[in-house]
Amino acid sequence: MNEEYNNPNKVYVSVKAIFHEDGRLQPISFVWEDGHEFAIDRVIDARRAASLKGGGVGMRYTCIIQEKQTYLFWDENRWFMERK
Repeated sequence: MNEEYNNPNKVYVSVKAIFHEDGRLQPISFVWEDGHEFAIDRVIDARRAASLKGGGVGMRYTCIIQEKQTYLFWDENRWFMERK
């Protein structure tokens, strides 16, 4: 049985990303739950890590968005972010 854990701190988002020919995945923007699209100004780190608020382990992208640092996670073929 595959039941998804419902965590109010985890927000699944739509992401525009580039798959580079060397295999790297680079997110370039995401759509928040209110429909607003945010451009990712820079990705400063990408590593396998856990989401302490949202639960789950995957690739954690440390992103700069509008001069603020936030995490974007790629976990089991889905993107999510932690709610503030």
